[in-house]
Formats: sequence, C-alpha cells, structure tokens
Amino acid sequence: MAVHAHPDDESSKGAATTAMYAARGVDVLVATCTGGERGSVLNPRYGRVHATLDEMAEVRRVEMAEAARALGVRQHWLGFVDSGLPEGDPLPPLPEGCFALVPLEEAAEPLVRLVREFRPHVMTTYDPSGGYPHPDHIMCHRVAFEAFAAAGDPDRYRGSGEPWQPLKLYYNHDFSLARMRTVHDAVVEAGLESPFGDWLSSREMREIPERPVTTRVPCGDFFGARDAALTAHATQIDPEGFFFAVPRDLEARVWPVEEYELAESHVPVTLPEDDLFAGIRPEDDR
Repeated sequence: MAVHAHPDDESSKGAATTAMYAARGVDVLVATCTGGERGSVLNPRYGRVHATLDEMAEVRRVEMAEAARALGVRQHWLGFVDSGLPEGDPLPPLPEGCFALVPLEEAAEPLVRLVREFRPHVMTTYDPSGGYPHPDHIMCHRVAFEAFAAAGDPDRYRGSGEPWQPLKLYYNHDFSLARMRTVHDAVVEAGLESPFGDWLSSREMREIPERPVTTRVPCGDFFGARDAALTAHATQIDPEGFFFAVPRDLEARVWPVEEYELAESHVPVTLPEDDLFAGIRPEDDR
C-alpha cells in the first residue's frame, strides 16, 4: 500500500517500484488522502481553466484513474479536502475543513479501516518532513504512521475492521542528494543542461540533512510506466518540463533504482536491501 497526499504524488514518488511489483503479480493499492482540489494548473500547455474546487476534483479523478491504469495498480480515495500550499509572508491560515486541520485520529480512521481491509504486508509514505513542507504531505506522513502503528492493535480504532499488522513501513526518497548529484554529473558530462543544478546548490547552501537510504529497488525497466502515469496528470505535469528533462536512456543507465528508508519492521532485516519484501514470506507468522 502506497499512501500519498494528492493525485499525481503516486506517479512522481515510487511509481516505477509499484509498477514493477504490480507486473510481478503483487496486489498494489494506492491510497490518496485528498482530491487535489486546490492544486494549481502547473502545466502551461494544459490550456483550460477550472473555476471551482468540484470541477478540479473531477478532472483530477479522471487523471488519477488513467495514471493507475498506466501503473497497473488499484487506487482508493480517503476522501479529505486538499489544504493547498500556503504562500506569502506571513503565511495565510489553512482553509477550514482541509485535510491538514483534521484531528489525527479522525484523519487516520479511514486509512486504518483500509489497511485492515486490504491487509498489506508493506506500506510506503513520506518521511516526517513530508518530503517538502506541504501541509498535506506532512499530514499524510502522520496519518500513515498512525495507521501502521494502530491497525494491528485490537484496542485501537474499535469498529474499524479486524486488526491487521503490516510488516514493514518505508519512506520514499525519490529526490535524494545522491540521486540528484549522480544524474546531474552524468547530464553535464553528456554536454546537456541539467535540471538539478540550481536545486543542488540550494540544498547544499541550506545544509538540509540527508535522511538514510536503506533500500534501493532496481526498477529501471518500469520508468516507461512511470512516465505514462506522470503524463496522465495533465493539469500538473508538463511533458516538456522538469520531470522529463533528463534523457531516459541516460537515467536508466546511471540511476535505474528508486530509493527508500526503512522506518519500521516487524521482520528481521539485513541492510542495505534491494526489495521492499525482503524478509517477508507467505509462511511468516504475524
């Protein structure tokens, strides 16, 4: 189960991994916390305007369905309202009723119920920072961590299904400094302009600490599925923009993996890993 904040996050974070496992017969479910209603149209080639939150939510539902087909996964909406990304100084208050303002147990209950119904062995989500400081990404981490911890406890969330304990919890690390440096150097060496130059300088200048990477999943053969899922989100992804600025043959050659941090495990592990299911076997006793 991959838990994400908005439609499109499942296509930009861990998408090739989910596509690979789905192609190998693993039952993969994407849980999407919000409808992405307050997402701006980020693709300058999109050419349409959606005036209301309801209109944008419907468009993003259609995009999400197409992305799920491209990845070969199932998808479930948790039903919360996008908080939007506050901008300005000082930052404005978050909109009333948005996901980031929902009390934790109320926000986690639908995911606990879904975990108990779907019964995943592995869950993925964001680290405590959210990956970047969007309030919905931070809340998504809190909700996923709470569900992982609580779904197996019969004394918590009574009435939300039979208890089920997932065995491993991972954080996505799709934009690690190591990845950006490796790809940046290869692009520059090829005589091309790197999309990561300013980003690297900014990260290094701000001295943002790097979280540990424990697991690198080889999934380069599924970058095509990832790209198809990305372009399905036409309101968000410019097919000639940032996500497609690195030549795909070069990317597959120098960085054919997606990275994760193992946050919690109920099975013995040996690090580093190359498989989210390392240590998990059908005969494991929960």
